[in-house]
Amino acid sequence: MELHQVRYFLAVASTLNFTRAAEQCNVTQPALTKGVQKLEQELGGQLIYRERQLTQLTDLGKEVLPMLERTLVSAEAVRRRAQEFQRKEVAPLKIGLAPSISASLVLDPIAEIAKFVPGLHVELREGAAEKLVDLLLEGEINAAMVGDVQDIPPRIDDWSLFEERYVAVLAPTHQLANRPSIGIDDLRETVLLERAGCDIAAKIQRSYFPEEPPHLGHCSGHDLHLQHMAAAGFGVILAPEHMPRLPTLKTIPLEGDSVSREVRLLAVQGRRYSPALDAFVKVARLRDWSFEVPHRGMPHARLPGVASAPA
Repeated sequence: MELHQVRYFLAVASTLNFTRAAEQCNVTQPALTKGVQKLEQELGGQLIYRERQLTQLTDLGKEVLPMLERTLVSAEAVRRRAQEFQRKEVAPLKIGLAPSISASLVLDPIAEIAKFVPGLHVELREGAAEKLVDLLLEGEINAAMVGDVQDIPPRIDDWSLFEERYVAVLAPTHQLANRPSIGIDDLRETVLLERAGCDIAAKIQRSYFPEEPPHLGHCSGHDLHLQHMAAAGFGVILAPEHMPRLPTLKTIPLEGDSVSREVRLLAVQGRRYSPALDAFVKVARLRDWSFEVPHRGMPHARLPGVASAPA
């Protein structure tokens, strides 16, 4: 099936006249008729009745008409997008974020590069660190920000950006909510909400619960789910300090040597960078991450040109 055949059929379907359809498509009537006949052969049935002055769609023609209309619209959208890309009117940048990496951390770098990368269009995707590495190698994303990750393939460039400590997140009504800090002994007596797929779960276990496991309550793979449960008084979350949190929750530092993790930037080694990716990597690597990133409430305001998608 070729697009010009689809275009010819749609012209006949809209005009119900081969002569006017040929004029609309700027081709001769025999060429248009031949194109429609080839489409009918490929689809295995007649699409149009031709009876002297009477031209109408067959039942098959009526059935495939909306699908062929969508096909043509999609093809034209692809062509326009390709033309825009070639003219640099669109600069796509797909960034993967590990579940525990706050999107707030990339908003300022995105805003900075948007000033000098025309047409920047960012797509954020979330996934486990190992899944993001696979997406990088497959070309589905351009860069990724992750926490602790093991066995990074040699083909992946890996830059350490900054270190981030973990803190306790809990409801203001929790019995520990009025403490200036929370000790390890308090954690051992407290019900913790479990983050499925947490990248530093083993480190927390070694640091705070070396002899016996913590008292785990409810579990979820999504931070927002856990926060709602914490706000309802079901337990305490150990979370990265930069994680956006519900305004109904409090953050309290942990006493002693607080557990921390490195936030890292990943990209594929040796692959040619687009202008958008090149700018993002440079801004991220040169940025001073040492300042305290303010907590932002949820949900975030969306920057122009920034979209989200599932991994």
